Amino acid sequence: MKNARQNAAAQTGLVYSTDGGRMCPGCRQPVSACTCKAAAPAPAGDGVARVWRETKGRGGKAVTLVKGLALDATALAALGKQLKAVCGSGGTVKDGVIEVQGDHAERVVEALVRLGHRAKRAGG
Repeated sequence: MKNARQNAAAQTGLVYSTDGGRMCPGCRQPVSACTCKAAAPAPAGDGVARVWRETKGRGGKAVTLVKGLALDATALAALGKQLKAVCGSGGTVKDGVIEVQGDHAERVVEALVRLGHRAKRAGG
């Protein structure tokens, strides 16, 4: 006779498998066959990259933020990598915003203009 835990596992189906590799949390399909990525709308933006420096919530450390580019996630990640290389620092891309560690706003604006994007300083 099965105990309650085994019975619950039998009812929910597969508990763990490495057969499909990484799974998409949205559609529960393998990442290579993800259906929710294809249905994602194009990013909204006016095409003008706004670059500003922020320290809020970061323990006083400055971070340069880039927002407003109408690029998809992979192109945004590639651009973020290029900007981090230009500045010689780390960073990340989160929710359509490129974050570069340090106060590199002028360098980032120059690099964006060189790469063919419209960019301007925002904030203080």
